[in-house]
Amino acid sequence: MFIRQTRTGNKATGESYVTYRLVRTERIGGKVRQITVLNLGRHFPIKQEDWPILCSRLDQLLNPQAVILPLECPESIERTAQRYHAQLVARAPTILSATEGTAGLAGKPRPSADFQEVDVDSLQMTQPRSVGVEHVGLHAASALELIETLNDLGVNGVVQASILGNLIGRMGQPGSELATWNWLQQHSALGELMDVDFLSMSHMGLYRASDVLMKHREMIETRLFSTARTLFDLQETVTLYDLSNTCFEGEAQLNRKARRGRSKEKRSDCPLVTLGLVLDGSGFVRRSQTFAGNVSEPGTLASMLTGLGTPAGGLVVMDAGIATDANVAWLVEHGYRYLVVRRGGMRQFDEARAVTLETAGKEWLQLQKELSPDGQELCLYCHSPSRQLKEEAMLALSGGRFEAGLQQMSDGLQKPKSEKGHDKLLERLGRLKQKSRGASQHYQVNLVTEESGKTVTAITWQRVPVAGTMATHPGVYGLRTNELAWDEEKLWRTYTMLTDLESVFRSLKSELGLRPLYHHKEGRSDGHLFISVLAYQCVQFLRVKLKAAGIADSWASLRDTLSVQRRVTATFSQRDGRSLHVRKATVAEPDLLAIYRALGISAAPGGTRKLIS
Repeated sequence: MFIRQTRTGNKATGESYVTYRLVRTERIGGKVRQITVLNLGRHFPIKQEDWPILCSRLDQLLNPQAVILPLECPESIERTAQRYHAQLVARAPTILSATEGTAGLAGKPRPSADFQEVDVDSLQMTQPRSVGVEHVGLHAASALELIETLNDLGVNGVVQASILGNLIGRMGQPGSELATWNWLQQHSALGELMDVDFLSMSHMGLYRASDVLMKHREMIETRLFSTARTLFDLQETVTLYDLSNTCFEGEAQLNRKARRGRSKEKRSDCPLVTLGLVLDGSGFVRRSQTFAGNVSEPGTLASMLTGLGTPAGGLVVMDAGIATDANVAWLVEHGYRYLVVRRGGMRQFDEARAVTLETAGKEWLQLQKELSPDGQELCLYCHSPSRQLKEEAMLALSGGRFEAGLQQMSDGLQKPKSEKGHDKLLERLGRLKQKSRGASQHYQVNLVTEESGKTVTAITWQRVPVAGTMATHPGVYGLRTNELAWDEEKLWRTYTMLTDLESVFRSLKSELGLRPLYHHKEGRSDGHLFISVLAYQCVQFLRVKLKAAGIADSWASLRDTLSVQRRVTATFSQRDGRSLHVRKATVAEPDLLAIYRALGISAAPGGTRKLIS
């Protein structure tokens, strides 16, 4: 084999340029013909004086049995030779093995077996690459019509490949775009499944792909949710809304949204950005948006729900952080029903009027409905035994610390050099109350002074629980709604959908690489978050399909199962002196096979490729 330069031109633009091809000579009909083995493109990086070394090394890889001494070559030449060897094997004709198990070929005749005489001791196993997550990820992206949507938006093939690489990389090996680029080049067979050479792609291609996604963000979100709704026949009855934030590595001074705020991960040492999600009751994302890290949660509701096209009377479920009176009034004004966590107010619970139900966690919960005086709103008081134990333990701990602080102040009155001034002890008492986490409200504290009122002689206290609080009604929380026709159980089970949204944020952060952010530009950090949201949509599609088949594992567990399958190249020496290269996926193990069958896809991703050289 050798490398040939060919000058060609673009007929549309008239541009003339040089391309490079790997060719071999073959005698056909008494004439020597040059046959192109591999097109190397316009930007071939190897210097011309190194072409013979590259071709020799490639010959060695294709015919390893003929190697007596390994060819010494620079690392760049070795990497290029390995890359071209992998491409030649991956692009060899696809054959259907007689023993290859597939999910979609039942009832079709199997091809005849292909027997080859080889030297078993010459076997070499090379180029192992993961293929399980890549296979199901492409299936999900295709089923949700993401690829079709990108085509309709005019996104070219190279950018599409970068987008899918970003997306499936986030599903398979969550991390930064740079980490995804390394994964695509060194560890993944995604390029084979897509017929794309990620080794020739710059890591900047992944960054630019996120720019394209952000340009078409609204259209992509709308199309994906519409497709999911059609596939699973979803009813638009419930809308869930919540926010979470994630942290930056570094100061991110070029990002206007990077602000310090209250971190839900306790990362007060770095700036934050906030992600808001609107979900359907089925768990699919309807809309996502990024906000500044210090955004006021209640102020984001109107901008997120406006223009969603939710049917009249749709139910919105929110937690207490967003459910202000102003937001509830906005929902009513725009024709929404609401089911929200009650903010503040007195706790109450009448066990005699409560109904009992069993939760998924085998806990017995008591629910009591209370209609407002004007008859426009319903309050549902819920009593949870496990929550009661938790709150009682919290009160005992904080109350015990408060009493210990009071006792320390009291004991100090008996020491000659301790502070006894009334004003100073009031300051100490104020600081103690501040640190008591609300426990001090349940105590009456009296500072006994001498006749002048300046010196404290004794400190007394008495625990007097405040009515309607955690102290008198531990384990009780309230929900408020303007849906008056539903019974207690339906209201509570609808509210628990909000915990599914919280699990979405956990999945985004722990399973799909949402955190931390390494980008310093606003557009790139928004793109990173949006890729995680798209990855979640694909994961949700897979989990809904698998759950219908009785497979209810988390994505982390599913990913572990999928990760065991690899595509490998087996190379043998044949009796006639040639080399046989066979590239295929390892056999799917029982748990993996069950996943493939539930999704209705092949258990041998990429098929079988055979090359004789």
